[in-house]
Amino acid sequence: MAKIPQFVCQECGALHTKWSGRCDKCGQWNSLIENTQLSEKELTAQGRSLTTTPVNKVSTRDSLQKRIITGLKEIDTVFGGGLVPDSVTLLAGQPGIGKSTLLMQIAGECAKKQKVLYVSGEESVSQVHERASRLGVASSSNLMLASSTSADDIAHTIADGEYGVVIVDSIQTISLGSVASNAGSISQVTNCASLLTQIAKRHHSALILVGHVTKEGSIAGPKVLEHLVDVVLHLEGDVYGGFKILRAAKNRYGSTQETAILEMAEDGLRAVLNPSKALLAERQVTDGSVVLATIEGSRPLLVEVQALINRSNFGYPKRTASGFDMNRLTLLVAVLERRTSLSLSDMDIYINIVGGMRLNDPAADLAVCMAIASSARQMKLPESYVVAGEVGLSGEIRRVPFIESRCREAAKAGFKTLIGPNYGSKYTHLAPTKNLRDALNTYLKSTKKEI
Repeated sequence: MAKIPQFVCQECGALHTKWSGRCDKCGQWNSLIENTQLSEKELTAQGRSLTTTPVNKVSTRDSLQKRIITGLKEIDTVFGGGLVPDSVTLLAGQPGIGKSTLLMQIAGECAKKQKVLYVSGEESVSQVHERASRLGVASSSNLMLASSTSADDIAHTIADGEYGVVIVDSIQTISLGSVASNAGSISQVTNCASLLTQIAKRHHSALILVGHVTKEGSIAGPKVLEHLVDVVLHLEGDVYGGFKILRAAKNRYGSTQETAILEMAEDGLRAVLNPSKALLAERQVTDGSVVLATIEGSRPLLVEVQALINRSNFGYPKRTASGFDMNRLTLLVAVLERRTSLSLSDMDIYINIVGGMRLNDPAADLAVCMAIASSARQMKLPESYVVAGEVGLSGEIRRVPFIESRCREAAKAGFKTLIGPNYGSKYTHLAPTKNLRDALNTYLKSTKKEI
């Protein structure tokens, strides 16, 4: 059977039966390359039957049971107890967020016990050494540096079997000589990741790949890249300051509920042992300021939610949110207008989550609503109160998970009461409220008329 020619778009992966200068699916120019599809007979001509083993006869190597401890406790927790030998990890984040700094710290700690290879496709060896010197790991004889954009050379080096940990920074900068496309294309990223994964697992090296992100925040390249690896980590936060959060989106060896809260210092990223205290250190009790008891992974955390309401000077009011989902904000504003007497149709609304935090917790709904109402009517929530609760479209306050942990964290920080959904009389520090209107009228004190 003759080979069937196909052309694959390197931007979106769409298949075309003939070449054209522009992809019909994504509109990208000069992105189609030929991908020959072989018949079933040709595909199986050189294959042979696999050697199978009963599951109860498979022996587990000791090295697979022992994790590689990085020495950074918070990072080890996110990994699920440390790096697993033969595993492949993908670390993604914005430019300048601290990915290379974090990996150099991990490399320096792992080099205390075994050989580590750090390959950079973006910087020269001298530039990487300068970072190592700044982080205090340049004196290690087990930390080997290299600069290369050839996936073939990197794979050949890993195949020597000398390195327990291999770091490649980054997967979008390296390429295979046998693939006729530029570095960073779908074919190059897929084939390079596949080759390095196979070589690392065959020679029992823990491989860490750095991935770029798009302007929307997703990992650049094909989705198959995330399927190939064992662990996918995201380093999030404000590039210019504030806390950085390392969270796992995928982890075959541990939980995806753990997070590490870090801050950048002169000697690298440090774990924040009491993030609630640090986030509230500069808080001023004023209108538009509400403290939220949220959950990051399995860790309770107190975060300040700020709102600023100002009359719009234009026909269309502005809605801006930093660290909070805009679609969710639009929904909550609609609930406030429909279920309370607040009129926000001619108001600009600005929401800020202090410390560069990004909230995905549904319990933030009530805090955002109370902050908006507080700013709109110039009321203050008493200093001893924190908030947690999901808001439904009818204005009801719904239950949220880990309420006991939230109450405990609030009490530890000196807050007396948590405003939230009704759990009965089980929690003494909880002030239950049925709906949004009751919460605003009960806890936002003012001499003005009720909301």
